[in-house]
Amino acid sequence: MDIFVRPGDSVWYFSQLFQMPLQLIIDSNRNINPLILTVGQQIQIPGFVAVNYEILTGDSLWLIAQRQNLSLYTLLLVNPNLEPNRLQVGQMIKIPQRITWRLINGKQNYDYDIMMNDIRRLLAVYPFLQIPSIGNSVLRREIPEIVIGSGTKRVHYNASFHANEWITTPIILTFLNDYLLSLTNHTPIRGLSTFPLYQQTTLSIVPMVNPDGVNLVLNGPPANEPWRSKVVEWNNGSLDFSGWKANINGVDLNDQFPANWDLERARNPKNPGPRDYGGESPLSEPEAIAMAELTRRRDFTRVLAFHTQGEVIYWGYENLEPPESKVLVNEFSRVSGYEPVQTIDSYAGYKDWFIQEWRRPGFTVELGSGINPLPLDQFDEIYQETLGIFLAGLYV
Repeated sequence: MDIFVRPGDSVWYFSQLFQMPLQLIIDSNRNINPLILTVGQQIQIPGFVAVNYEILTGDSLWLIAQRQNLSLYTLLLVNPNLEPNRLQVGQMIKIPQRITWRLINGKQNYDYDIMMNDIRRLLAVYPFLQIPSIGNSVLRREIPEIVIGSGTKRVHYNASFHANEWITTPIILTFLNDYLLSLTNHTPIRGLSTFPLYQQTTLSIVPMVNPDGVNLVLNGPPANEPWRSKVVEWNNGSLDFSGWKANINGVDLNDQFPANWDLERARNPKNPGPRDYGGESPLSEPEAIAMAELTRRRDFTRVLAFHTQGEVIYWGYENLEPPESKVLVNEFSRVSGYEPVQTIDSYAGYKDWFIQEWRRPGFTVELGSGINPLPLDQFDEIYQETLGIFLAGLYV
């Protein structure tokens, strides 16, 4: 929500007036010096929207403020040209409204366009978010990263490496939405105050690593050639892509990383297809390249890759993981009920590569149980199981 500075205003005063943490207001206005405000300057207040209101007979600003449980001054801040003593019936003004509900509806077939629209809606209400692009998919879809927090502990979460595991995207964005609501409304999550997490941690989220693949599973093959003919051929002529894990090139993105890639390639398919083909070389695909470059640039403290299914957490790789990994995975297991599994006969995954290169904690979390893609009627159960992991990844 935009407000406009009046004489004597300060960012600290706005924090008190809107009951919003000062740091969130500062981080929502990165192009402004918070110590030097000028009259008429536009300031963004997170966690609020300005809604239209039509003046009724007998209305005054004082009565409107009383009915809306607002300070009279907040009405003046969002209506900079308003003359309080000259209200007219039918005149439209703006009224601040605090957002106390989710903007994300995760219980739907959550494709790339829905995700991008939801990210734009979140950014409009919570401008302390940063939404850089990490690169593009094969079909030139932008891959967004969401960055939240101002702390020195750098944590990364990602989802939808595999196309038919797309439910991980709305799960992770629902957590983000609840985190934002908690921060701006001073409401704890499972008894945990979240603003200290914001101060201590910078959280990076890539909610959809494989947008072309997700859209293929949910919406069918693209209309444009040669992609349509290729994916149908690789899918054995079938138009049912519910079993498709790979990107649009038929490459499994979680078999793309240089961590014993050759061992994984030796036992997997040698041609493009729905799953397990690791490409002709490591990091051949733009989506995998984007994730590798992001990881090098951000220098993460820990990473969690969210997949489906199995209700297990893989936490080791070739005994290269640090002792801290065991402490973390035990906490993740405690809060979720998921089983910790140190090693598995698998290579070339994102968390494998992270552990190998940085010797820091990396995890693959397999959400839910059943056959991919998991049905949406599991959404609430999966979210409640996973919520503790999302939080523990920030506080431990």
